[in-house]
Amino acid sequence: MSQNPIRDRIIVALDRPDLESALAHVDRIGEAASWYKVGLELYAAAGRPAIQAIADRGKRVFLDLKLHDIPATVGKAIRALEGLPVSLLTVHAAGGPAMLRAAAEAAGALRDRPRVLGVTMLTSLDGSECPSLWNPKTDLEEKVLALAGACEEAGLAGVIASPLELVPLRLEHEPPFLIVTPGIRGPGDKAGDQKRTLSLAEAFQRGADFVVVGRPILEAPDPRAVLAAYETSLAQLSSERTGS
Repeated sequence: MSQNPIRDRIIVALDRPDLESALAHVDRIGEAASWYKVGLELYAAAGRPAIQAIADRGKRVFLDLKLHDIPATVGKAIRALEGLPVSLLTVHAAGGPAMLRAAAEAAGALRDRPRVLGVTMLTSLDGSECPSLWNPKTDLEEKVLALAGACEEAGLAGVIASPLELVPLRLEHEPPFLIVTPGIRGPGDKAGDQKRTLSLAEAFQRGADFVVVGRPILEAPDPRAVLAAYETSLAQLSSERTGS
C-alpha cells in the first residue's frame, strides 16, 4: 500500500451537472485526493474541457463513459480521445470479445495509452431485476467472473466490479489485473441507488486496487475530514492485520 493510500487509491466521482461546480469540489478537496471520475453527467455537460481542466489541476482522470456499441464505433470513439490526459477508461464488458479487443487496441494506439476497464455488473443491480436480463441458471457472481475472464482475454487492464465479487475475482485474476470498486459507503452513509456495497476498508482488504466514492465525499461539509476518516479506517485495518 502506498504512503498515502487514500490520495493514491481513491477516485472521487465528480457526478456534477456543470464544470464550475465540479471544479469547486476539486479545489476544496485539494491535495487530499489525486484521482477524479468524469462520468456521463459531467461529460455530457462539459465534454473534453472538463477532462483537461481537472488534469490542469494536477489530477488524474478516470473517464467513465461505459462505452457499449459495435467494435468499429467503440474503437473510433476511443481514438477520438487522442490528446486528452485520460488514465482510466471504461467500456461495458457485455459488449463482447470483438468490441473489447477493439477498445484495447484503440487505447493502446493513443499517446497517453489509458488503461481500459470492463464494467461487469452495475452496482445498482442485485439480480432481482427483469427476468429477461438474467439466466436463472447463472447467478450474479458467475456472470461477473465470466465477464472478467472475457476482459482479460481481450487484453483489457481490468474490470469494474462491486466489492461483493472481489474475493472470487482476485482468486482468478492476480495483479497487475486491476479491480476498481464503485459504490463504496461508510458506516453512516446512505446507500442511495447502490445495492451491492461494502466499506472502503473492506474493499481494500478483499483486493480492490481503487475504490470510487462520490456522494459521501461531495455532499460532506468537510470532504477532507471524510477522506481522513477513511485513511484512519485503513490504518486500523493494517494494525489489526499485523497485530501491532
